[in-house]
Amino acid sequence: MTVCLDSWAILAWLDGEQPALSRVTDLIASRPVVSWVNLVEVYYRVERDHGRAAADDTIAALRASLAPDLPGTARMLEVARLKARAPIALGDCFAMATAAAHDLVLLTGDPEILELADSPCRVEDLRG
Repeated sequence: MTVCLDSWAILAWLDGEQPALSRVTDLIASRPVVSWVNLVEVYYRVERDHGRAAADDTIAALRASLAPDLPGTARMLEVARLKARAPIALGDCFAMATAAAHDLVLLTGDPEILELADSPCRVEDLRG
């Protein structure tokens, strides 16, 4: 089963947080899709907390395990439309638009996404 991950899901997985760790680990062989924007978020968080070398190593490993998706112009406009109607982070909008574009379930624990009433994609809560 292929799914889409946001930065929250990846960071929770990297940090070993349950139940996200088990759920993402179970699905990693199917190469989950992730927006490059969310990978950028993961990179800056890892660099800020652990240094540039760790961030470079993490991104290299994630690129091998995941299916990074670089949004085109049409997707970026969809993201802008979503951001215009929802008071959520831009990265969250990219995660939802990516999941919707691929007709995938978005795995997250981000309350902004989980509490959004009219999400453009199906969402699975990884918090428990």
